[in-house]
Amino acid sequence: MPTDRVTFPSHTGETLAARLDLPDGPHLATALFAHCFSCSKDIPAARRIAGRLAAMGIAVLRFDFTGLGHSQGEFQNTTFTSNVDDLHAASAYLTEKGMAPTLLIGHSLGGAAVLKAAAQMDQIKAVVTLGAPFDPGHVTHNFSDALDEIREKGVAPVNLGGRPFHISRDFVEDVEAAELAPAIESLKAALLVMHAPRDAIVGIENATQIFSRAKHPKSFVTLDNADHLITAAEDAEYAAEVIAAWSARYLSLSPPAPPPGAPEGIVRSSEADPKGFLQDIQSGPDHHAIADEPEAYGGTNRGMTPYGYLAAGLAACTSMTIRMYARRKGWPLEHIFVDVTHDKVHAQDAETSATNQIDSFHRAIHLEGALDDDQRSRLLEIADKCPVHKTLESRSHITTELAPR
Repeated sequence: MPTDRVTFPSHTGETLAARLDLPDGPHLATALFAHCFSCSKDIPAARRIAGRLAAMGIAVLRFDFTGLGHSQGEFQNTTFTSNVDDLHAASAYLTEKGMAPTLLIGHSLGGAAVLKAAAQMDQIKAVVTLGAPFDPGHVTHNFSDALDEIREKGVAPVNLGGRPFHISRDFVEDVEAAELAPAIESLKAALLVMHAPRDAIVGIENATQIFSRAKHPKSFVTLDNADHLITAAEDAEYAAEVIAAWSARYLSLSPPAPPPGAPEGIVRSSEADPKGFLQDIQSGPDHHAIADEPEAYGGTNRGMTPYGYLAAGLAACTSMTIRMYARRKGWPLEHIFVDVTHDKVHAQDAETSATNQIDSFHRAIHLEGALDDDQRSRLLEIADKCPVHKTLESRSHITTELAPR
């Protein structure tokens, strides 16, 4: 997944730093990601979500709000309204590049900001919030012990996540005055609310308020035991998987025509975890799966193994071929299921060496319905006509090349 470091002007003209995660293949849509309060574009949750969406053809722009990360400006001069304005600036930048965003994703206070901004962006088709507050003023509890000093002096130092910041009176007054209810109620995009029941920073009741105010289509997905920052890799991966699958329902992901000689298009396997073996597998914009290895072999056992997919292809193709034939004949076949096991066995008759191994697939076909013996025997013969069966039994030709950089 290529990632470009880009910059664009904020609503005040200061330079905002961003990363644009691009698909390896066709660009089908664009998403805009807003990070949590006092965080940055590079938090693990943002990286994983961007990577998963890019794998399915959705480019993702994640940027640092004014005064944070690598962006210019003074954080103490920012407000909730300025964050919303930064989102509009990011959208304008993408639009100028011919990549107008149709999906907004916001984490924590960034979630509140995308809800506010989405109501003013007609092109947005889908919005996702992660651990977002219904009342943006909720964020002030992070520095409640400094509120009196902020109101008295106009600005005061605070400690957020172990880092020093200066919070201004303007920020406090702006965030306390912000109301999301009108924006949520007027939202014209599909909404996915994601929240952890044990979120100790923004309570789950916030998700309930956001969800109840929104009109359909809307969805709610719990993040179970995730913390507010979604720091655990498995929680971030789960959130990414759900967002990728859900957003495809509402975005216009029209793929280009498949290349000559590949009628089913390109299947791409993209590494999801460089420390293990987890793979994102994407077949066009509509079909996504994951592959992995068992824990005993250094994987995390979160998906079928490559050999598992090979066996699945044989099983599925067998069932489809039998169904097609029985349907054409009008036979009373009520249900089919096919069990396939795979093993390596010694090729005693191999020409090169008796120590060679060949792949052995055992297929058990279960047929349910009032079929007579002749019909059952014929369907067993038809199983061998399965295209995948024929492919596995024949010699395949594989060409390999290094893709250009």
